Amino acid sequence: MVDSVVKPAGERSGASGSGGRRGRASTSQFGALGLNLSDPRVEASVLGLLDTVEVELRASVSSADPFVTEAARHLVEAGGKRFRPLLVALGAQFGDPTGAQVVPAAVVMELTHLATLYHDDVMDEAAVRRGAPSANSRWTNSVAILVGDYLFARAADIAADLGPEAVRLQARTFARLVHGQIAETVGPRADDDPVAHYLNVIAEKTGSLIATSARFGGMFGGAAPEHVEALAGYGETIGVAFQLSDDLLDIASESVQSGKTPGTDLREGVPTLPVLYAREADDSDASSVRLREILATGPLTDDALHAEALGLLRESPALKRARETVRSYAEEARAQLAPLPHGPSRSALESLCDYIADRTS
Repeated sequence: MVDSVVKPAGERSGASGSGGRRGRASTSQFGALGLNLSDPRVEASVLGLLDTVEVELRASVSSADPFVTEAARHLVEAGGKRFRPLLVALGAQFGDPTGAQVVPAAVVMELTHLATLYHDDVMDEAAVRRGAPSANSRWTNSVAILVGDYLFARAADIAADLGPEAVRLQARTFARLVHGQIAETVGPRADDDPVAHYLNVIAEKTGSLIATSARFGGMFGGAAPEHVEALAGYGETIGVAFQLSDDLLDIASESVQSGKTPGTDLREGVPTLPVLYAREADDSDASSVRLREILATGPLTDDALHAEALGLLRESPALKRARETVRSYAEEARAQLAPLPHGPSRSALESLCDYIADRTS
């Protein structure tokens, strides 16, 4: 989820240490996210926080067993955009970003996210993650599941040092993640609206952890309670918007923009938002009718049918409707920032809304 926006850590400048390459955050990372940090002091604060998080991530997954350390560091070393720690760092700007608990809170969020990736790759039978062999393909499914469990345990251990409220929030966030994964696996029930079901899955699987990340930033930076709540609401909504925009990029973009072959979800039979809109549409024009016929066949492994469906989707009212949905989420996220004081930190969060609204238009 939302994993194709920023270059891996290994592609950014960084120093080497005993734990392998240490990715360093950079302004190019912000540019790839559409994040605009106009104040040099805020930029320096966020960059410094992310660099410290990177060091602590590697330290936090170390074990007395060298094999466990290697397997647990596998995805840490593979990089990623560190979007959740970024939201912690930005949320902390509304209080004191130098607070002693801000970095550990960011580590908790990223460890929780990484743990879900180990489990996701097993469920999806993925061979590659972030340009490297997935843990399950490099070792086994059992090892990948156990390493994911280990990362969850490490996140809980660190959260315990942050206090009971942090433990409670991390546990409730984890519960939402699991609920979302179960809902996605089971699929909508007969009386469920498929679109509403899909949006709920994204809110549970993706939005929940990003919401807690923004909340943790405000909490452990000492922001006012009303600001913490605004950050949490923003985080969930922007997380959903990011995932939905990825759905659109899979259809509308070239591979150089999305980071993967266009139409991958179509080929694998993953019913993303544009496909769901196309399925439920009652348009009677020949193109819409033909598109529904193709989509009804399931995963599009036939190259000719895949190409035809991709072309029809790109010109369909369903894609336009999905774009409007993404834009509405981006604007809702912006509205949730209203309680926050105006300034470079709020502007940075607003710039993410602009980026998401524009990246799929």
